[in-house]
Amino acid sequence: MSTHDQAQPQATATSLSAHEAVALASHASAHGGEEQAIDRVAAAARRIGNDPLLWQWTALLHRALDDRRAALLAFEAATRLAPRDVRIAHGLAQCRYEAGLTSLEHFDAALALAPFDAGLLLGRAAALFSAGQGEEACVSLRRVLAQEPRWIDGQRELAHLLWLRGAREEAFVPLRHSIAAQPAEPAKWQLLLELLMEAKRYDDVLRHAAAARTSIGNQPFLRAADLAARAEAGLLSADSDAFSSANLASDAGMAVYHVRHLLRHRRVDRAARVIEPWLGRAEAASFYPYASLVWRLTDDPRHAWLEGQPQLVQQHDLSRVLPLARLAALLRERHHAGGPHLNQSVNGGTQTEGMLLARIDPEIEQLREEIRASVRRYIDALPPRDGSHPTLAPDRRARPRFAGSWSVRLRGGGHHSNHVHPAGWISSALYIDLPERAADEPAEAGWLAIGQPPADLGLSLPPTAMIEPTPGKLVLFPSTMWHGTMPFAAGERLTVAFDIAYPTSP
Repeated sequence: MSTHDQAQPQATATSLSAHEAVALASHASAHGGEEQAIDRVAAAARRIGNDPLLWQWTALLHRALDDRRAALLAFEAATRLAPRDVRIAHGLAQCRYEAGLTSLEHFDAALALAPFDAGLLLGRAAALFSAGQGEEACVSLRRVLAQEPRWIDGQRELAHLLWLRGAREEAFVPLRHSIAAQPAEPAKWQLLLELLMEAKRYDDVLRHAAAARTSIGNQPFLRAADLAARAEAGLLSADSDAFSSANLASDAGMAVYHVRHLLRHRRVDRAARVIEPWLGRAEAASFYPYASLVWRLTDDPRHAWLEGQPQLVQQHDLSRVLPLARLAALLRERHHAGGPHLNQSVNGGTQTEGMLLARIDPEIEQLREEIRASVRRYIDALPPRDGSHPTLAPDRRARPRFAGSWSVRLRGGGHHSNHVHPAGWISSALYIDLPERAADEPAEAGWLAIGQPPADLGLSLPPTAMIEPTPGKLVLFPSTMWHGTMPFAAGERLTVAFDIAYPTSP
């Protein structure tokens, strides 16, 4: 028996008491054991019948396992028993939103219980945007921010939604106006600089960092933003010791900027020395993509260990099991944005909001389970476990879980810049609909490029693999691998993408 098994609440009888069931559910939720706990907790909820907390926990366990249908039934039972419990009301509204059902009236019902609950306000704005009411979503956030301008999450979401609606120049105006009204608020300055960095507007970062110093002094985050912006804009010399003298040794984000600066200037050995200490830390996933480049550039055999082992990149054909035409029609309806997200790889296209594979449309439910089966096959075919490898280290027994899922629609000339997903374990590209290749296009137009660094690093490394897209093809690969797509000339391209979360250790 594992230590994890021994640590679970000991309730071996067939029928759990309410207290035992809640303890089991809470422990399972905290330790990734929902699959083992759900049947017993749900049975206790049905048998006891009138305990809203048990129904709420049943809903939360089902939701964690991507079963929104069962979660909704449990949330509805909890709501009938405790109609004025704001946490249950919030859970029901959020679950309906994730499932792709109408949820605005449910968010409003929850807000009637807690009018200034930040999570509810953000959820309602997301639901409005998802329903194609982007302008009303922004209006609703502006209304709240007029009363509470210090609400940083609301300021961030408003800028995000304005950007998605295509209001590039206007996206940061509300936040700038709020700063002008309260210039001594460091959190707002920090948010503005973070958003401008995501938008790659480095001149604006430098300008606003300088303005912020006159209001709040030379705070550490201002020095960091100024240094990062100068590095990304190419304003630091190859010999600059600005990062070394900035005393940022414990800041993983700044260490990544340092590595990128060194690689741009071909200081590969120095980049390696910055990277190495981070490979044994919790933030290692952010550094392995750059380690792969350094190891390629120096012919280090660790590159083959990291990315060259068999079955790390796999292709699965789902064309015969998926209703591709119906999926394409459904996905087109979900693309409400006027442009790509901030700090995303999409160029010349849009990306859906929310967790696509949480929806309960029959086509999406089928898609989710076919994907999960393919991911299971991918995991089972991987090389043996290796505790020092970012992809091969995790335990593989647990049910694969989605860390994020979305659809991308690209138009002619569109492509994905080379990027990575350091928050995921396994990443993907599933091709739903593709344009015909024009006669004068390159043979690899629209293909998936694996292993090629981002263009802004200026490294002359070719892809390690090129994969031709075909409708129904699912490509799976480690989330730490660089990947992007080649531009295509004309037409529309629809894909689904997702990240699989790192398994919880047993």
